[in-house]
Amino acid sequence: MKKSFLLPLLVCLAVSTAGTSHAGEAPAKFPLVYGAMSGNTVPLWLAKEQGFFRKYGLDPQLIFIIAGRAAQAMLSGETNVGVIGATHVTNVVTSGGDMTMLLGLETRLDYFLVAHPSIQSGEGLKGKKVAIGTPSGTASLAAYVGLDYLGLVPRRDNITLMGVGTPTDRLAALLAGGVDAISVSPEVAQVATNQGYRVLLDLAKENVPFQSAGLVTSRKFMRSNPQLVENVARAIVEGVAFARNPANKKIVLQSLAKNLRLDKPDILEKSYQRVDGLPRKPCPNLPGVASVLKLLVQHGVNPKAAQLKTDDIVDMSLCKKFDETGFMPSQ
Repeated sequence: MKKSFLLPLLVCLAVSTAGTSHAGEAPAKFPLVYGAMSGNTVPLWLAKEQGFFRKYGLDPQLIFIIAGRAAQAMLSGETNVGVIGATHVTNVVTSGGDMTMLLGLETRLDYFLVAHPSIQSGEGLKGKKVAIGTPSGTASLAAYVGLDYLGLVPRRDNITLMGVGTPTDRLAALLAGGVDAISVSPEVAQVATNQGYRVLLDLAKENVPFQSAGLVTSRKFMRSNPQLVENVARAIVEGVAFARNPANKKIVLQSLAKNLRLDKPDILEKSYQRVDGLPRKPCPNLPGVASVLKLLVQHGVNPKAAQLKTDDIVDMSLCKKFDETGFMPSQ
């Protein structure tokens, strides 16, 4: 029996929309899942809070589910659109599933390896436990890449990789002493370093091409609901433009504080730095997708990725349309 991640919500949405299904001007209600809590998700939150979704006749219920489960919910048909990384799209496609990425919101591997203060360098991770997230997610792949940069091989160096799911769970495990190091986003890394924990590696500084979070749907759903999918994409593109505008920094910080439940100025500023790094043109980054495929194979996470091309993972049709109509910046 398939596990349902969204069934209670879907029932509620069905009830709430039953009386308005024939009202042509009523906004379309549907669940939209996202798989990470970070500054890169702010265009989605802003699209909701600033009315961009409603502008296009949409009223999505934004739901955070850890990315692997979000991909499963989409694959099962419980929801049809989401914001997850290219690693999960690749894993679905190599398993015979239908999924594609339409927009790209993060185009580098922006993760940290953070360790207990007693660990001075990568050498200190030998024989230790590292929490890396879901087995084939972005945090896990970042951990593999990071360990490789540090000259470490988990099996050879007796490093135990532990699949601790959410970033906050990984942080809690580190603070409690259950693990010795974690692979996490900059916001979570800042929380740890504020308490004396040590950054062993900032992968953003290594400038690894990588396509992480992006707008994802199935090709089948896109064919049968082209206008809805396009409208979702348009709202998110407007969310990106709003977030990148320095004049909106105060509003963006308020959104980050509310959605990430942050109240410390330094951590909020770290999150805002990720917002400032959002691509001006939020299309899937093809070199980044190619890098994902290569890294999944190189680190033994998904050998079947060697059989895929970037076109198997992304659909550039909406980006092309937005370019041609001038809706999106040309560069």
